[in-house]
Amino acid sequence: MARKVVAAGSGNVLEWYDFTAYGFLAPIIGSAFFPSDDPVASLLASFGALAAGYAARPFGSIIFGHIGDRIGRKPALLISVVIMGFGALGIGLLPTYAQIGIAGPILLVVLRCVQGISVAGEYANSGVLLTESSQPRQRGLIGSWIVFGMTCGCLLGSGVSALVSNVLGQEAMQEWGWRLPFLFGSVIAIFSVILRVHLTESPVMVARAKAETSPIIVAIRTQWRPMLIIIGLVLPTGIGYFLIFVYAASYLTDQMHFTTAQALDISTVSMVAFAAVAPISGHLSDRFGRKPVMYVTLIGTLLLAWPLWAFMHDQNLTIIFLGQIILAAINGVGWAMTIPMMVEMLPSKVRVSAVAMSYNVCLAVFGGTTPWVATYLVQRTSFDYAPVIYWMAAAVIALVIVLKLPEMARKPLP
Repeated sequence: MARKVVAAGSGNVLEWYDFTAYGFLAPIIGSAFFPSDDPVASLLASFGALAAGYAARPFGSIIFGHIGDRIGRKPALLISVVIMGFGALGIGLLPTYAQIGIAGPILLVVLRCVQGISVAGEYANSGVLLTESSQPRQRGLIGSWIVFGMTCGCLLGSGVSALVSNVLGQEAMQEWGWRLPFLFGSVIAIFSVILRVHLTESPVMVARAKAETSPIIVAIRTQWRPMLIIIGLVLPTGIGYFLIFVYAASYLTDQMHFTTAQALDISTVSMVAFAAVAPISGHLSDRFGRKPVMYVTLIGTLLLAWPLWAFMHDQNLTIIFLGQIILAAINGVGWAMTIPMMVEMLPSKVRVSAVAMSYNVCLAVFGGTTPWVATYLVQRTSFDYAPVIYWMAAAVIALVIVLKLPEMARKPLP
């Protein structure tokens, strides 16, 4: 089972490595592809390209949900990681605006969209495959390892970016050093393909007959209520992640005037807390139930997000570290619950399609746009806590949903 966990989770490592590296390097990418006299305008354009990749995810959900439900979870995982690898390579080699003019930013947006399509089924297919392959009393723990893998990708994304930034310095980073993290992403893709070639298919997929109708059509027609519930559940975790690890890094460099290396160091350390709580939360949810663990992250967000955001505005690096580490841990608990709770709501014939569509619609509409929305809100209102209100509102919606949900831990899958 350990080998299956590593193989299935390896694509999530690449997915979140790539998007985290892009988010952390957004100010540099903005100046390289979207030059402007106003650095905020360049940053907004760079975040817009990031959001475009997430906007393409619902289309990818249809494609990779269909492959996962009709052909198999394994083929979907293999195809997605190959495309992700080529996308990372393309960005690493892409000429800038100064080199080829407007074609540079256009190609950047196209590559982000291609990557968005390719990763749309990654989280869903890997999570479904592992959860279906595990014992009912271990579904939370096994599913949480996907989040751990995702976190390893985030750690690599921030760690590699921080290392390159520290070694090369700001000037070289601005000129060409930003390309190195993306080129390294293509190497991760090669290792993932090697691991996934030997991955065994989900026993549920092997045992059942193929669906005769398009899975996504069946999912929307018969499972629209659970899909809406999933969107509400993922809402605060998605918004929280992009506030803590993408927006905050750019805010610290652009508004608080810390160096890129310092901002990346803070985020990298915070990721350790995020990773540590995932398997612990998954195990606790197997023992005490999904709902009690979800209450921890949602109530924790409502009570602590505001004061901890104040820590993020302090001039003392130690205080900023403390604020972001606690916020990361709270957010990590919520992420650990996403896979088991999503999978336990849906029947096997449309499970990947329904999970992928609802999860990716949420990230496309709310998650990937969060850095842009946060930057815009602060600029329009001159109120640094506007992003926190946005996050807390999402937590209230999810809390109302969880209160009405039945407990599904240790029960047979639909």
